[in-house]
Amino acid sequence: MSLIPDLLNAGWTGLLDYLAAHVLLCLVPAFFIAGYLGGLMPKEVVTRYLGPKTPKYISYPASALGGFVLAVCSCTILPLFAGIWKRGAGLGPAITFLFVGPAVNILAISYTGAAIGMDIAVARIVLAITFGIVIGLIMAAIFQQPDVDPANAAMFEQGTGLRPVLWALFGLLIAVLIAGTLKVDLLTGTVFSLTIPLDVSGGVQDTLDALNLTVQGAVLIGLLALIAPVAWKGLNDVLNGFNRWTWAALGMVACTLLLAAPATESGSLVVHVTGRFFAEVILLGGVAYVAVKHLERDELAHWLWETWRFVKQIFPLLIVGVFFAGMFREITPEEWVKTLAGRNTVWANLVGVLFGVFMYFPTLVEVPVARAFLDLGMHRGPLLAYLLADPELSLQSILVTGRILGRSKTAVYVGLVTVFSTLAGYLFGLALAAF
Repeated sequence: MSLIPDLLNAGWTGLLDYLAAHVLLCLVPAFFIAGYLGGLMPKEVVTRYLGPKTPKYISYPASALGGFVLAVCSCTILPLFAGIWKRGAGLGPAITFLFVGPAVNILAISYTGAAIGMDIAVARIVLAITFGIVIGLIMAAIFQQPDVDPANAAMFEQGTGLRPVLWALFGLLIAVLIAGTLKVDLLTGTVFSLTIPLDVSGGVQDTLDALNLTVQGAVLIGLLALIAPVAWKGLNDVLNGFNRWTWAALGMVACTLLLAAPATESGSLVVHVTGRFFAEVILLGGVAYVAVKHLERDELAHWLWETWRFVKQIFPLLIVGVFFAGMFREITPEEWVKTLAGRNTVWANLVGVLFGVFMYFPTLVEVPVARAFLDLGMHRGPLLAYLLADPELSLQSILVTGRILGRSKTAVYVGLVTVFSTLAGYLFGLALAAF
């Protein structure tokens, strides 16, 4: 009879820990970067380099970069892939685009680094790009490129670019993300400490301790709860105009980042103001200046709308995923995970890939699930294999890809992704053992 309360408590505790953690310093900027890529980055910046006549040394790196900057998840990459393939993109670059996009999208990589470790995040980027290009080259060598309709070929001859100010804004957003996640002494070191003259009653402190929360964590959760309705009123109709709720929502988001930046001691009201806090202040000021002074009003509106769209689409699923990941960790015997994937063997990495096929989760949700696998004893090699395969080889992705490419091409593609994802995890595990 105690199983259900235990499961609910495990899910709730995991969710509170997630919301109060410094993971907000990576997720919040990542959402704004994804919104920037969706609202301000013209797709023609990338697709012009994917045509069948483009030299390989240009088309394959461009397709890998395009998958990185244009996609958010497999549900986004598939229609984009279908569009460029049917319009005559080279098979190899199109396949690279299809593979790399969901594997290294900016949201997933940022969250992976914060929740699991930068070694997995960097390996996810490097191996996904490398193997994505190799898989594309193999597919192009096996299958003949279909003839391109001249009317469609014009898509790959269109040229467009970004104004320098948009590149500057992109650089500032990336810097905000790096400043919030990079663990170096310059950012993590304490500049000075403050003692807040506020008495926390014993009952309140006992409750926080029971929930494994600090005062800072509780304040952050409360602020997130307040942001939700304010953002809905300020951003849900932002394409039709700005209002006071819009600016209030943006101000509250900035406060969230600044409140998450300092370090605090559990059970105390001592705040250690770190270099990260000052870096966030400077960079957020730079973002605000560029956005307000140099962006057109419709550009700013499209950026904010795309950011809000991603938040509405992904964050609720992420909350549910984190909750169920905590429950999953509670009921899954460690012995099962350790037996199946506790060592870095080819079989264990293949098991990780199969987990990705049959246990598909929406974008970002795979990260708390992977964290649960890691806590239960999964080796980091099979864990990487799972993270690479989850967005690529889900049953629904395979079915949709089959309709686009046909059965023979899809069968070869699935086989190659399985082999290379398994190989990626195995090689990563060997590298960990060597170093």
